[in-house]
Amino acid sequence: MDTIIKNTDVHLINTYKRYPVAFDRGEGVYLYDTNSKRYLDFGGGIAVCALGYSNDTYKDSLKRQIDKGMHFSNYFYSEPLKEAAENVTRITGMDKVFFCNSGSEANEGALKLARKYAIVNGHEHRHEIVSMDKAFHGRSMGALSVTGTKKYREPYEPMLAGVHFATYNDLDSVKELVNDNTYAIIVEALQGEGGIYPAEPEFIQGIRKICDERDIIMICDEVQCGMGRTGKMFAFEHYGIRPDIMTMAKGIGAGITVGAFAAPKQVADCMVPGDHGTTFGGNPLAMAAVNATISEFERLKLVAHAAEIGEYLGEQLQGLVEKKDVCVATRGLGLMRGLELSEEVAPYVNAALERGLVLMAAGANVIRFVPPLVIEKEHVDEMTRILDEVLV
Repeated sequence: MDTIIKNTDVHLINTYKRYPVAFDRGEGVYLYDTNSKRYLDFGGGIAVCALGYSNDTYKDSLKRQIDKGMHFSNYFYSEPLKEAAENVTRITGMDKVFFCNSGSEANEGALKLARKYAIVNGHEHRHEIVSMDKAFHGRSMGALSVTGTKKYREPYEPMLAGVHFATYNDLDSVKELVNDNTYAIIVEALQGEGGIYPAEPEFIQGIRKICDERDIIMICDEVQCGMGRTGKMFAFEHYGIRPDIMTMAKGIGAGITVGAFAAPKQVADCMVPGDHGTTFGGNPLAMAAVNATISEFERLKLVAHAAEIGEYLGEQLQGLVEKKDVCVATRGLGLMRGLELSEEVAPYVNAALERGLVLMAAGANVIRFVPPLVIEKEHVDEMTRILDEVLV
């Protein structure tokens, strides 16, 4: 394992502070390193591996598609693409979808579609976007421009012009920024990287009302909080609203690289041939992953399962808050939870890793819990026991 780590660092551009572990395989909700040490996975590949690592139906679907073909050009049709488009529009309640390769690409496409909607509908002058502080929408230049954390943006400024940041869960701060030049408001119904903050109902419902009144596009970024993670298929469903454009990735492919943005017909049809594209988006292997993922979600009733186990996880985390002085608060929805500490979480995440528990941080002082959606109460108990040992 040391050789793998050393030789990898020699050749990779240094953009990640990787943990000193090289994983070899996964089984169920556990990962195994190259020395065969077992780790309980409560990071889920950063909320990606919704089905865990041993879903044979999912894996067999990919194997069959590999034998048939992994890539066809977007100048042609395929059965997996048709099925994926039908499946995604069905579960989102949207009319049309565009497939890409990542959450960043999905948000880039959503911003373009929102701008095109403004142009088509007589608002050519509109060039401003409202996003939120602490928001995270991706690393590419457009997605980065609407990412609210300064440390991600500042090394690459100037960014996309006309972006303004409101205070999350403060509707008045949004109202102060919206003007006749605003064409989109982008928001996460549950902030992930920003510290696991759920939206207040009056906040996200208020944004919906502003957009309705002023013909502004509301974009919901469901890249991390979507696909059943919060106990609803998509987090915005908790609030009884529907966005004009929604983005998704991570759990939609359960491990295969895929992203998407979707919209109702009156918005989606603003884009015409030549307006947008991607070489690999919609390739049959990724579409087979989408179809198998959605099928397994429904067969296993994973959305309801995430709600049930997520409530139990929340109870166990609240127990740690009441027991441990270092624990300040816990928050979140379903199986997307955060545990806020009074100090930096890195030493605790490292200590948990040494004991065979994979955790993620969300900012400097929040431990993030985004495990595979197939975990059971026994896995929550195992996680809680280890975390209880490392928290002082």
